Amino acid sequence: MRKLHKLNKIYWIYGGVMGLLMIILEVIHYRTIVRDLSMEIYGAIIGIVFLGFGLWLGAGSFKRKRPDHFDPEKLGLSKREMEVLALLAEGLSNQEIADKLFVSLNTAKTHISNIYAKLNVQRRTQAIQKAREIALIHPSKV
Repeated sequence: MRKLHKLNKIYWIYGGVMGLLMIILEVIHYRTIVRDLSMEIYGAIIGIVFLGFGLWLGAGSFKRKRPDHFDPEKLGLSKREMEVLALLAEGLSNQEIADKLFVSLNTAKTHISNIYAKLNVQRRTQAIQKAREIALIHPSKV
């Protein structure tokens, strides 16, 4: 019985020393990892901060600045072409524009063609979009 008790005590001491040694090794290993990775972690944090700052700065400098009002004469648009452009934005067809302005269909088409050329667009929707972008017509007009 005494021998069993002594053996049991040796096992406990041996197990305790091994456990303590494992804990010490894990702490050393943890500190090594933390020390080794700390520079990478700090570098990543600094990189993320500068990335965010750069994106914020870039977004501020590349924002489109829309004028409150663009002078149609700079594009060479006449008053009549401005009227036609406003009617285009209202969604009127070529014939409806001609009827509203009391001109022939060919005259309305000529005005529309001139507008396309002066705005450097190919289609009616592009002309309306560009006119809204440069504030020739108000976005509220549909």
